[in-house]
Amino acid sequence: MSAIAGNGRGIPAAPWFTSLVTVVLLVAMLGIGGAAYPGFLSLQVLFNLLIDNAFLLVLAIGMGFVILSGGIDLSVGAVLALSTMVTAWLLQTAHWHPALVIAAVLAMGALFGGAMGAIIHLFKLQPFIVTLAGMFLARGLCYLISVDSITIDEPFFAAVSQTQIPLAGGFVSPGAVVALVVLLLAVWLAHFTAFGRAIYAIGGNEQSAAMMGLDVGRTKVAVYALSGLCAALGGVLFSFYMLSGYGQHGQGIELDAIAAVVIGGTLLTGGYGYIAGALSGVLVLGAIQTLIAFDGTLSSWWTRIVIGTLLFVFCVVQRVVGGRAT
Repeated sequence: MSAIAGNGRGIPAAPWFTSLVTVVLLVAMLGIGGAAYPGFLSLQVLFNLLIDNAFLLVLAIGMGFVILSGGIDLSVGAVLALSTMVTAWLLQTAHWHPALVIAAVLAMGALFGGAMGAIIHLFKLQPFIVTLAGMFLARGLCYLISVDSITIDEPFFAAVSQTQIPLAGGFVSPGAVVALVVLLLAVWLAHFTAFGRAIYAIGGNEQSAAMMGLDVGRTKVAVYALSGLCAALGGVLFSFYMLSGYGQHGQGIELDAIAAVVIGGTLLTGGYGYIAGALSGVLVLGAIQTLIAFDGTLSSWWTRIVIGTLLFVFCVVQRVVGGRAT
């Protein structure tokens, strides 16, 4: 069997190299942190990497599907913020039952994403422009609800926020468990279903996928609906984490999600990568933040500097590997 995937770009069929580099980088960062800072490798610190970034992992999973399809979704951070605002307003002002609130917010996110996907397909517009407009729309809708932060003191949300699930001498949060379950479902969806194979085919070469008889339009709409659903779920998890809704929540987090996906081994041009790479990408970003926090002398802006450098390096590595495979 040929080592080159049929995507017309000479990209290796098995995207193992950059994914392996990410895992090696994560292990190296943890090793450096453990050698430099006492307690860095304690089990709870490692669990905290997932607890503090559970919502980002869910966003990165949705973003991973979009990027695999050859698109981009800049609206996820704004949809997260809108989800926190709608959640807080429905709980605190409308006094809806928490289960109904969560269902309504998830449906809103899926519809928002699906609408963008339909516009992208029907009008043949660039995903960058459509999702940028979606970002402005969602962020603006936040301020129609309230310009101020809305505190959530609903008993169920407060209880879940404080819940600690014992695990191997430490604990994880319900949000972390939800994020891992979503990751497992996403891996199954991407690699063991016809829908996942269609996403890879469309990301590799949309025209060839259409000639093969794949329903490109329906798949695109479903992919952006899935991204919107993940963004809304990320917003719900962020509401549990922060116990508030605010229009400024999630500023720039769409870029963190893209960075996590790319660092996790997915090619920005689509058709190449593993959904599971989102986990390693998110953990790398979390490890960077934790290293800087343990150091205590560096500004938090160093997080952005390091992430930007890593993103540049991984893009170059992907290009070099792809070029050699041509």
